[in-house]
Amino acid sequence: MHNKTFIQLILVQIREFYREPAALFWSLLFPVLMAWGLGIAFSNKPVQTKTIALVFAENQSKESFEMLISKTSFEHRKDSITNDHYYQIKYGNDNIGLTYFRIKPVNMQQAELMLKRGNASLIITTNENKLEYHFDKYNTDAQLSYLQITSLINGENLSNQQSEIKPMTEKGTRYVDFLIPGLIAMNVMMSTLWGISYTLIETRTKKLLRRMVATPMPKWEYIMSHITARIFLCFIEALIIFSFAYYYFGITIKGSIAAFIVLFLSGIVAFSGLSVLIASRTAKTQVGNGLINLIVMPMMLLSGIYFSYHNFPVQVVPFIQALPLTMLADGIKAIFNEGAGFIQVWKYILILNTLGIISFIIGLKFFKWY
Repeated sequence: MHNKTFIQLILVQIREFYREPAALFWSLLFPVLMAWGLGIAFSNKPVQTKTIALVFAENQSKESFEMLISKTSFEHRKDSITNDHYYQIKYGNDNIGLTYFRIKPVNMQQAELMLKRGNASLIITTNENKLEYHFDKYNTDAQLSYLQITSLINGENLSNQQSEIKPMTEKGTRYVDFLIPGLIAMNVMMSTLWGISYTLIETRTKKLLRRMVATPMPKWEYIMSHITARIFLCFIEALIIFSFAYYYFGITIKGSIAAFIVLFLSGIVAFSGLSVLIASRTAKTQVGNGLINLIVMPMMLLSGIYFSYHNFPVQVVPFIQALPLTMLADGIKAIFNEGAGFIQVWKYILILNTLGIISFIIGLKFFKWY
């Protein structure tokens, strides 16, 4: 008898699940669609384009550099958008995949800025009759680019390589300097969306919002309490991440701390507004999971948290830069690594706050309390 009762209870739970069409979509179909989309994006990449910064020594010219890479079939190219001249070298074939290296002549200051922003992972400098490669030895993308470029330039005989490795150890040019600010930005998104959206949706699912409405408390005050608590928690979480990075990796904030605080708050405002909008009508936790993941997953992969979004095709980069997580991460990286202040990040602050306020107003207007 007890076994039969237990089986019936299991069947009740299953029936409750599949009788909700929205839950079926977000729990079963949406993960398949995500796997399909991301699988196509990351597996069907027959051609890659990587940018490398090239810095000429004072007594070196482009002719001397071209002499050093004469073993390769390089081409002179011109960027149709920026009109910048660069060298293009092809590596690989259709079987192993093609990689086009765009070697762009710049000065050292521009080269380091490209490294900090993720526009390039490798710097080549000329030194008499050899090339010097500057990169973070812990950056796997830079390591791979170095091996590919040197195999093209020097051939298979490693003993004849006219090159030297100069590890990048300056703060701001290491991979960890790129990673930590991105993780701080991503934590704002994850903590806010899950902390506010999911909590509100779960409260509605348990019919607790009905009790809140019955009190003399203003409706907006209840939602603002969630946002205010999340601001406090986000700062605590960011402080923990930064403290660890400061003592273990020696990461510091080169730019304006005030600008960082305002930008950080703007990020919380933006994702808090989106959280209220997501939770405004959703009454099922399964649907809430799907909606939150719909926002979180693409930005977590595209916004340059773990690797530079400049690895994606040039045509989609402007769309990636318009994502709120990308703006927040780029702004924090600029403050941490480039010494940026309000002048450099004010656009990010304005857009993030505008997005958050508009989303909050719309979400509050359509918020379902019953």
